[in-house]
Amino acid sequence: MAPQVIDSNHAKAEYHDLLQKVSEQPPAYRSRIPLCDRQGVNASEIITGHWYMSIQEKEQQVTQKSLLYWAFRGNLKLQLILVVVIFLIVFARVLPLEMQKRIINDSIALKNLRGLVIYCIIYLVAITASGGLKLAINYLQAVIGERAMNQMRKDLYAHIITLPLSFFRTTQPGMVVSSLMTELSTAGTFAGMAFAVPITNILTLLAFAFYLIWLNAQLGVVTLLIYPIIVFVIPVLQKKANRANQKRVDLSRSTSSQIAESISGIHEIQVHGAQKQENDKFRLLADQLKSTRIRWSLLKFGIKTANNYFVSLGPFIIFIFGGYLVMKGQLELGAMVAFLSAQEKLFDPWKELIDFYQTYQDAMIRYRRTMEHFDAAPEFITELPPSPPRPMQGRLQIKNLIYETEDGSRLLNGISFSLEAGEHLAVVGYSGSGKSTLIQCIGKMFPYTAGSITIDDRELADISKKEIINNIGYVSQNPFIFTGTIRENLLYAYQATKENKENPHSDPNEKTRLDRLILVLQQVGLFVDVIRFGLESYIDQSQKVTADKIVQMRTRFQNSFADKLSDSIEFYHRNTYHMNSTVAENIIFGTSSHPKFSYRQLPFRKDFRDYLNETGLHHPLIELGTDLAAQAVDILHGLHNSDLFFEKSPVAADQIEKCQEVLARIKEQTEAEIDISDQIFLLSLALNFIPSVHTMTRLDPELKTDILVARIKFPLWCETKAPGIFQFYNESDYLANQSILNNIVFGKIRPGIPRTQEIVNQSIIQLLIEEDYLEQIAATGLDYQVGTMGDRLSGGQRQKLSIGRVLLKNPKLILLDEATSALDNKSQTRIQRLMNMRWKKRITVVAVVHRLDTIKDFDKVAVTKSGKLVEFGSYQELINNKGMLYELIYGKKDPGPGNAAKP
Repeated sequence: MAPQVIDSNHAKAEYHDLLQKVSEQPPAYRSRIPLCDRQGVNASEIITGHWYMSIQEKEQQVTQKSLLYWAFRGNLKLQLILVVVIFLIVFARVLPLEMQKRIINDSIALKNLRGLVIYCIIYLVAITASGGLKLAINYLQAVIGERAMNQMRKDLYAHIITLPLSFFRTTQPGMVVSSLMTELSTAGTFAGMAFAVPITNILTLLAFAFYLIWLNAQLGVVTLLIYPIIVFVIPVLQKKANRANQKRVDLSRSTSSQIAESISGIHEIQVHGAQKQENDKFRLLADQLKSTRIRWSLLKFGIKTANNYFVSLGPFIIFIFGGYLVMKGQLELGAMVAFLSAQEKLFDPWKELIDFYQTYQDAMIRYRRTMEHFDAAPEFITELPPSPPRPMQGRLQIKNLIYETEDGSRLLNGISFSLEAGEHLAVVGYSGSGKSTLIQCIGKMFPYTAGSITIDDRELADISKKEIINNIGYVSQNPFIFTGTIRENLLYAYQATKENKENPHSDPNEKTRLDRLILVLQQVGLFVDVIRFGLESYIDQSQKVTADKIVQMRTRFQNSFADKLSDSIEFYHRNTYHMNSTVAENIIFGTSSHPKFSYRQLPFRKDFRDYLNETGLHHPLIELGTDLAAQAVDILHGLHNSDLFFEKSPVAADQIEKCQEVLARIKEQTEAEIDISDQIFLLSLALNFIPSVHTMTRLDPELKTDILVARIKFPLWCETKAPGIFQFYNESDYLANQSILNNIVFGKIRPGIPRTQEIVNQSIIQLLIEEDYLEQIAATGLDYQVGTMGDRLSGGQRQKLSIGRVLLKNPKLILLDEATSALDNKSQTRIQRLMNMRWKKRITVVAVVHRLDTIKDFDKVAVTKSGKLVEFGSYQELINNKGMLYELIYGKKDPGPGNAAKP
């Protein structure tokens, strides 16, 4: 759509008239007005649902732009350069034909050596220039194509993430990914060639045609008659190919969505054993896609075959008709050679035109299909015209609120209530009663059908989406955690809010950022987890100051807490056997920096087995491994894989059969006769044995002594066999391959002792505070990678993180949709205390509550049923009324005197 320049004053006046007309519409209707990024122009169009961009111009929505638009957007200079290069390459392509004719007629026939050299040099320069110019054209096409595809993706992505939430109920993530990354790639390729390819090749064909007619009009016209026939045949085949291609695109999209859905629901598939159903669905789509792709490929290659056949008729015509003309003396021999060369060269531009045509058809189908799918408008106004700031207080009033789905189902039916600023409301009710829908309507995630929602006496429909985002926080039952660090997830909402300069909560002072993050982490109960993440991280040994600091803290920790924690931690001592470490760890008393020398790889190394023989450990360790295998077979055989007994043995559940096989083989063998692979297996069991954990077998005291002797000799062995590979435990050295926590503790935490981890955590935190190092560890923990969509965090940690994310932006209204359902009792109590002590009278809260024993502290309770508000009031009032809330808590209308169940 062409830009429309409008008088600014007139536009402003028209826009205020527009707002007046919009304000006269019902509130629920106003809530459906699409996105208005800046200001609109035409009131009637806004009311009917069109999307406005600015008072200077009205641009088309990205999904309504033509494919050719992207070829020229931001690429005009490159296209002009292409024009120049195209004219040069056309001249460079025709020039060799004339040189061929002159070489034969003027040089070879007349024995003109000087002319031969000159014409050959010109020919060489022409073909060299042609090749270089072709490379330049291809490069420019690639640049234009990549620019176009990049901009196409960015604009479409920006559009997609503004679409209504209801749109994504029927759109799989895989389909969005496929559209952006695969379907648009062909469109980008076409955008790169949209101008250069047709112009270059059409001009080349015309130049060749004029040159051939100039050489000999009769032969030129007859030779060129082939191409009109091709132009008639190719489109017929192409229409059929287009239909097959369109079906292929649709099936590819459906198949991608099916894959994405299956992978997203893999837990349900495996839990319910539904692999067959999923395989059947996928196989059906895959088979349909295969058949469609075969048909499409056949038609596509059929077009090329037909084109090649007709083009190959050109030399046949030249030989027949041209030969006849040469025999009659009506055509020079050099001219006929030029005709043959031209006919051969005609094939290249013609082939490129056919390929371009097919690419255009394919790109157009993919592009249209993609843009048609996303051709929807956002539901809400993001920004309104500039107006004086109006700080939100959080006073909420809802009148006769109705929400209906597209199929006519009424999820909310006449909801009405009000809350003063700072009041807390608990929404309870049976599943499907409209609780979450109510929360989402207040948060302007869905447009309500009828009724009214006002915040501080302002209709929700008249408040821009940006203002809602800045002042309202929302936490769902299953919060989404983004791939990245804890810090990035905490700051996610804060940074989005901070971008709005009018936001009063934005804090530009970066120095206070960490303090605010730590405060929020403490409030939601995630601080200890973040400290643990920081302690479990690793630092680069090159950071000498940090490494030295941690070694100093190790000394301080042992001096301050060694006696107190002696029952909880087994500290490292060079002359002591450590019962909480594996046999391998006890032998090495250090760590390896090379994966081939890891504890698990050592039994596979011949040089290490030789070391065990030299120190006399090989035989007793084989015996220990045999004993562990025999105990596992006797006790664990037949037990379920998840049985706790397996924790008492170094033998994993999937190794039981291997134990049986090895024991059967070595039963009648001496140690020297045992196969190397069986020796490695038995040594692996022995070297992974932890006496304090694997209590099914006892470690021989004599073997302990032998291991301590071997520990002393191991560094000497390393000097010759593995220099620089191992770092040994030394109280004065930082352990580069160990976490910060292990460096400070310098030992192993004893398992099975109640509250051990909590006691150690408290001691470590106390030390960090005393050493003024707590903030550094917290900052390190904030950089902990949460994994793909937060899969390295527990459900409770994800919910705490999402609550902290909302708190950090300091909203005036917080919406909680069963936001604490994954928390344990202690964490739930912490969040409840936070709400009571810090949020009351400051932040308005509307919370869908799943645990009814927590609603006593809320100012008001709303009970919903079948989309209606059946009760509203204080907790005690509703209990005294013995209505729906009473029934939800006690399970019956009236428990009778003395029979009331505890909530």
